[in-house]
Amino acid sequence: MKIFAIAALAVASYGSVAAAENTFGPLVAPDALNAGLSADTLLILDIRGDAYGEGHIPGAISAPYAAFRGPSDNPGQVIPEDQLEATLQGLGVTFDQPIAIVHEGDSDTDFGAAARVYWTLKSSGLTQLAILNGGMTAWEAADLPLDTDAAQPVASDIDITFSDEWLADTDDVASVVAGDRDAVLVDARPASFYEGKQSHGAAERPGTLPGAQNVTHSVWFKDGTSIVDGATATDLMATLGVKKDTEIVSFCNTGHWAATDWFAMSELAGVPNVKLYPESMVGYSKTDNEMANVPGLFQNLLNKIMPN
Repeated sequence: MKIFAIAALAVASYGSVAAAENTFGPLVAPDALNAGLSADTLLILDIRGDAYGEGHIPGAISAPYAAFRGPSDNPGQVIPEDQLEATLQGLGVTFDQPIAIVHEGDSDTDFGAAARVYWTLKSSGLTQLAILNGGMTAWEAADLPLDTDAAQPVASDIDITFSDEWLADTDDVASVVAGDRDAVLVDARPASFYEGKQSHGAAERPGTLPGAQNVTHSVWFKDGTSIVDGATATDLMATLGVKKDTEIVSFCNTGHWAATDWFAMSELAGVPNVKLYPESMVGYSKTDNEMANVPGLFQNLLNKIMPN
């Protein structure tokens, strides 16, 4: 029965080449996840923080998003490997279990948290990963069971090596800007950030990367909370004119919205060479590297006084 439950999850997960082969993820629907709750091997990570105590999926482990983020002055920074390993051990993460990531699902912005955790786990060597499409909002809308008792994880001894296969750092991005590296730069932020009219509070200056395309993270959502399937993501890439035969680097302010673009292109559309720039513009703006759409001093002050 438990084997059947995991198989059902695999069939109901969709969106990528891997899903077509009946492996777990990259998305799972609420009813499919509910059908798999009886499987001992399934690990559900609820990344919502305090909201976990107000009601969560039975058996889900609380794994607040903040545990996967950097410091306040550079939130997108990848946390040290030993710290991440200790966090995963404490959550009971192992390499041989399917992991479902649960976010609130109240907006397309919120999805970025789940995508960033997914990217972090994949980069840590985990392969059976899925995001609950629509998050807890979709779960509750389907009138599925809730629990308020905290589930206690069984600590693991997982030993990770963080891969840079899906990561671009500041030097990589600077090489693309300088023309020394061939890649498509994709800015996942709303247009006001891309155009330099708005900036993150921790950024040194507004603006974007020279030559970047603006592919706002919200384009991947069919109803504001549930992300599109793989076929639609592939069609959207073609419509948006994003080349997929070269390296793609997704960025935003702190690697949050950019994680959504990365997930849509890499995991749903199945494009093989998509990287996430974790520190994004907060990190990049603190260097002396070239930027585009940087407003003058007076215009920048005006933008802060009268933001769009």
